[in-house]
Amino acid sequence: MIPDQYDPATSAVDKFDDENYPGYTMGRAAEMLGTTQNFLRSLDEVGLITPQRSTGGHRRYSRHQLRIAARVRRLVDEGTAIDAACRIITLEDQLHEAQRRNPSPQPAG
Repeated sequence: MIPDQYDPATSAVDKFDDENYPGYTMGRAAEMLGTTQNFLRSLDEVGLITPQRSTGGHRRYSRHQLRIAARVRRLVDEGTAIDAACRIITLEDQLHEAQRRNPSPQPAG
């Protein structure tokens, strides 16, 4: 669902600032989020985030993807089912993008 926007031609120095650089292994990502690797796999299975794969086939996550996973985790921790949490995040992101493209008119006054 969330498109990968990492440009492999990015220089080594630029990777530090690249939100889409897949710099985190699944184990490290799960540790940072305080969750399990199965939780991250489930987000991949429902198509919310699609991590890149290393040459060995291991999942690699970007900071952008980890922020999305953290948003889902907060909803799940509050009692929302994971599939519903993923749908909520998707709809929130779609609404945000629509609002960015079509800003509401400012009231006259």
